[in-house]
Formats: sequence, structure tokens, C-alpha cells
Amino acid sequence: MIDPFSLAGKTALVTGASSGLGRHFAEVLAGAGAAVTIAARRGAMLEEVASAIRQAGGVVETAQLDVTDAASIVATCGRGAFDIVINNAGVTHDGKALTTSAADWARVIDTDLTGVFRVAQATAARMLAEDRAGSIINIASILGLRVAGNVAAYATAKAGVVQLTRSLALEWARHKIRVNALCPGYIETDLNRDFFATPAGQALIARIPQRRLGRMADLDGPLLLLASDAAAFMTGTEIVVDGGHLVSSL
Repeated sequence: MIDPFSLAGKTALVTGASSGLGRHFAEVLAGAGAAVTIAARRGAMLEEVASAIRQAGGVVETAQLDVTDAASIVATCGRGAFDIVINNAGVTHDGKALTTSAADWARVIDTDLTGVFRVAQATAARMLAEDRAGSIINIASILGLRVAGNVAAYATAKAGVVQLTRSLALEWARHKIRVNALCPGYIETDLNRDFFATPAGQALIARIPQRRLGRMADLDGPLLLLASDAAAFMTGTEIVVDGGHLVSSL
């Protein structure tokens, strides 16, 4: 019986893959059989990720890519069309709206929203040129669907990613290109682990209906669903993985 979640024979691009969720996504896709190109600005860290994937038996290449630099995106897409694209690269800014500088606002929007569009546009163009079906997965956030304090730029960008996903899905469905969004809630990583051990962090966890943080592995099933042929009739939607946080009462 054919495994509908298998990615054998597929090629995948993961942006922001030098650490965190991007690295995890790359490892999951490689483990499912995809030949993965991991892309980020930090070349030395990419080599470390690539080495770990190879040691686990995966097939991987690296690409120096900055989603705010159109030329680097073109260079990466010059390798040929990808079957799967994970638009993961992103930054954030934590600060009150009244004190957020124009530079900080522009940095977040350019990376988290415009960068997603640049990568989606370039990779979809290659899919069309090679008449190849594909799946583009934009990593959004529950903050694109609800709001929290002191993250105006980030929440705005992620809301834009959700709407961009729907718009691109509508345009590209006729070309066999699916575009969906994955919206994680609070996922424990090396960068936030110390905060969630504080009283403020524990108070936030207490507001999550499942009373725990998400684990990276909690995203594996939704990621593989959207990346694989198992989701062949899914496009223009968002999958929320947040322990019930989005539907919790105010």
C-alpha cells in the first residue's frame, strides 16, 4: 500500500533552516524521504544542520539565502523547481507600538511578510516553468488570527501571511500549486525556554487550555499532511496547532 504521507522522490526548500523550527522542519521532511535544500543567512550553522541530517540518512543541500534579498532568492531557485516550499524565515520585535521605530517595523514586515511573498512568487514561477505541481506552506502564527500586546509588527505581518496564503491559493490552484498556512501557538524552543520558566511565562502557559507548551514534534503531523499528497485537495487554508489557545475565552 502506498503511504500518502511519504515524500520519497520529492524535493523541498526550507527557509530559515539554520535553527529552531526551520531546522526541525528540514529534519522531518528529510526523514519522510524528501531531498531537502536548507536555506538561511548563517552559512556555518547550515552546515551543522546539514551534517546532522546526513548522519540520520537524509539527503540535503545548503543555500545561502536572505528572504529580503531578491537576488539570493533567484540564485536558490536557479537550482530548479521544488515540490515543497516551507516559508519559515522570520524575525520579531518586542516593544510597544508607540516606541516601535520605522526601521524595526520595516524589518519585520519585509522579512515576515514581503519575504514570504518573494519566496512564494519565485518558487511558484519555477514550478510553472517546469509544469510541476507543488505545495507551498507558509509558517504563520496564531498571532495572525488573534492578538497579543507589544508585537504589533509581528502580528500584522502574520495576519498578512494568512491572507496572502489565501490569495495565492486562489490564483495558483489551476496550476496544481497548493498554498496553505501552518499557524503554531506557543512552541517551546531553546530561545524561549528560559522565559517560560519565569512566573510570567508560567502564567502564560496557564492560559493555554491544554496547560502546556507545544513541542516541535506536535507540528510534524500537520507539516507532513500539508507537504504530502495526503492533502491533495487542501489549499487556501490554515492549520492551527496551539493546544486550544485560539479558542480560549478572553
